[in-house]
Amino acid sequence: MVDAQALAEVVRFTSELIRIDTTNHGGGDGNEREAAEYAAAKLADAGIEARILEKAPNRSNVVARIEGTEPEAPALLVHGHLDVVPAEAADWSVDPFSGEIRDGMLWGRGAIDMKSMDAMVLAVVRSWAREGFRPRRSIVIAFTADEEASAEFGAGYLADAHAELFADCTEGVSESGGFTFHGGNGLRLYPIAAGERGTAWLRLSARGTAGHGSRANPDNAVSKLAAAIARIGAHRWPVRLTPTVTAALTELAEAYGVEPDLDDVDGLLAKLGPAAQLVESTLRNSANPTVLQAGYKVNVIPEHAYAEVDGRVLPGGEAEFEATMDELCGPDVHWEYQHRTRPLAAPVDSPTFAAMRAAVRRFDPEGRPVPFCMSGGTDAKQFAQLGITGYGFSPLGQTAELGYGRLAHGVDERVPVEGLEFGLRVLDDFLRNA
Repeated sequence: MVDAQALAEVVRFTSELIRIDTTNHGGGDGNEREAAEYAAAKLADAGIEARILEKAPNRSNVVARIEGTEPEAPALLVHGHLDVVPAEAADWSVDPFSGEIRDGMLWGRGAIDMKSMDAMVLAVVRSWAREGFRPRRSIVIAFTADEEASAEFGAGYLADAHAELFADCTEGVSESGGFTFHGGNGLRLYPIAAGERGTAWLRLSARGTAGHGSRANPDNAVSKLAAAIARIGAHRWPVRLTPTVTAALTELAEAYGVEPDLDDVDGLLAKLGPAAQLVESTLRNSANPTVLQAGYKVNVIPEHAYAEVDGRVLPGGEAEFEATMDELCGPDVHWEYQHRTRPLAAPVDSPTFAAMRAAVRRFDPEGRPVPFCMSGGTDAKQFAQLGITGYGFSPLGQTAELGYGRLAHGVDERVPVEGLEFGLRVLDDFLRNA
């Protein structure tokens, strides 16, 4: 059980980490060095040796290890990223990098995604050091750079250049799971991620004949590309139920007291109330046009036109995704991967998943932990290259008014102070018993 000092530290550490601006603008533009030094110093205070590792200056990662009492047991990786997405201060009610505490809430960019989890990890292991506690399994802690872009300078770099640090890790836990999801009628769900759709960011290009805008031109690159983009945007991908999503639908149906009719998924979703949003984006592959680039003057037909598409792929759905994109783009538009990561799936009947369920129930006996698949992705994809099975478990108590998905990457990102304390207790319990 965490002590009073840890409960105070998780709030203070979250606030202080938020005040360190680690905005990741993409394209290699980021700086996690100060936050990495902060985390390493907090670990050192507890007698835990930490290494700061960089692929490029100031793109800093922290790795540390706590030896377990059963050295032959497989190690557990606990990882969280230090970078955050940009925040436009003019849109916020507070300075997004103030870490302000107001009305029982801690405000700032990263409060949810995911400096609160980083702070929980630091507070837990420091509490263990004061207590003299050692976990059964060895625990490898990694605080990473660049998760909010390509992970090239973060988990990707660690997996490529420092694989030996994770050699005995078989499972990992990180963000996007274990938070309170209010399902209506007093139902509190705690989704635990046991899968992720793969990332398939695409660049599309069309070539035509340049010419004067006043003349007939059937070989117009903009028209070719626009037609393909319209087809992609309108395409209805077929339902493909993965084992994780099937388990999620089954358990959610039980929670709502309805039949889990998997032959009529749309009908089932209609009976799940707010919880439908936990699964609706992971029933299918998807492809959303996001960027269009063409032309430079209204009366000039350009030779080239480009677009970008955010594709997401279910486990086992890669071949279908590629064949569908070939069909939708047609012969006049070329597509290629701009950034690609594979989809992930993790078992929901493992002892580790059971330990996460038990930890949640210990501190919210009426809550219902349920599996789900993330629609997006995390650093678990990079660590999966090392054979590490990834789960999303960064426990956090949330109020019905705030929600989770609405505030992550959103304006006025904030967490309840009591929710941080709840998350700390749950994480501590899980790591003690994993």
